[in-house]
Amino acid sequence: MKIRTADWKNEKHVPVIHVKEVKFNEPIEVTVVVGEEIPHPNQPDHYIAWIELYYIPENGETPFQVGRAEFTAHGEVKVWTEPRATFTVKIPGPGKFVALSLCNLHGLWMGEKEVK
Repeated sequence: MKIRTADWKNEKHVPVIHVKEVKFNEPIEVTVVVGEEIPHPNQPDHYIAWIELYYIPENGETPFQVGRAEFTAHGEVKVWTEPRATFTVKIPGPGKFVALSLCNLHGLWMGEKEVK
C-alpha cells in the first residue's frame, strides 16, 4: 500500500500534527487532526478508520509508537466521530513526530512535524 503525503480531491486526508510547548523529558501534548481545513466526511461508507502517532529520535535511536486512536462511529444512528486524537508523551530530545491515518476509500496518509 502506498503512503500518500499530499491531499487528493477535495477532502483533506493528510494528518496535521500540533505540538504544544516542547520540553524534553517532560509530558507534552500532541494533537493529530485529519480534515483540519476541509472536514473529512466520516459517513458509514467513507471515513477515517484510525490515526497512529510515532516519534523518531534525531539521534538515530529506535522510533517508537506513541499511540493509536480508532474511530468506530461514522454517521451510524446519527453518531459522528471527528478524526482527532490527543496524546501525552515525554520525548528525550529533538526528532520528529510522524502521524499515519487510514481512509477506508483513499488509503494510507502521512504527516510529519519536526521537534527541536
